[in-house]
Formats: sequence, C-alpha cells, structure tokens
Amino acid sequence: MVVYPSVDKIVEFNLLALSVIKVKKSDSAYVLSRAKLEAVVDACKSHKGDVFDKAVVVLKGLTQAHAFASGNRRTAFIATKFFLVMNNQRFGVGDNPENARVLLGVRENYYSDEEIKEWIKNGKIRKFKR
Repeated sequence: MVVYPSVDKIVEFNLLALSVIKVKKSDSAYVLSRAKLEAVVDACKSHKGDVFDKAVVVLKGLTQAHAFASGNRRTAFIATKFFLVMNNQRFGVGDNPENARVLLGVRENYYSDEEIKEWIKNGKIRKFKR
C-alpha cells in the first residue's frame, strides 16, 4: 500500500524549507493555492506506475503548480524525499545546492518524466541549459 503526503504535511514542508534553506530575505511561508496542492496529491494517487513514477508527479506537480509564495522547488524536493522514504524507497539525489538548477529545469519542463525518474532513483541527469 502506497503512503501519500497530505496537503497539511506539504504545507509543513514549505515552512521547514523556508526556515532551513534561506535564499531571500523576502521568502514568505504563505499558501497561494490549497486547491493546487490537493490537485498534485490527487494526481499522484491516481497516477499509474510504481512509486518512482508517482514521485515524479509529486516533484513536477509541486514545482510547477507554484502553490506557495516562496520555496516551491525546495518544498517539492523535501516532499518528494519524504514520499519515497515513507514508501520504503531510497531518494537517490543528494542534498547538494547544485540541484537547484535541476529543479529549475523541472519547473521549465526541460526534462522528460523518464529523466526525472532516473534522477530521483540514481541522482543522474543531464545538465540544465537555458
């Protein structure tokens, strides 16, 4: 049985991300759209495939939905890691600041779902170029 994050848990991750990973003074822990968060969780639940396919939905969905005023990519990273760990899987991406560029590529649809899945599983992905 797959364990899914709740909307409230994702909101907690946003607060955590903004308190631990400071980027800008103006970072604000404010939910812009709970409905977008619910849509990401629902999409994850209904997505066919294994837990890594569902993790791609979480990562892409939270990164692209822009449901928070600040920290969307940081929150997506933490929520994806939580999702995999809660489902007894390993998150293959290290806590490296360079991953911010990859998440920018995820937000901009630079990567395919298969590339993102490979990154989540093994930490390997081609360099993001604009």
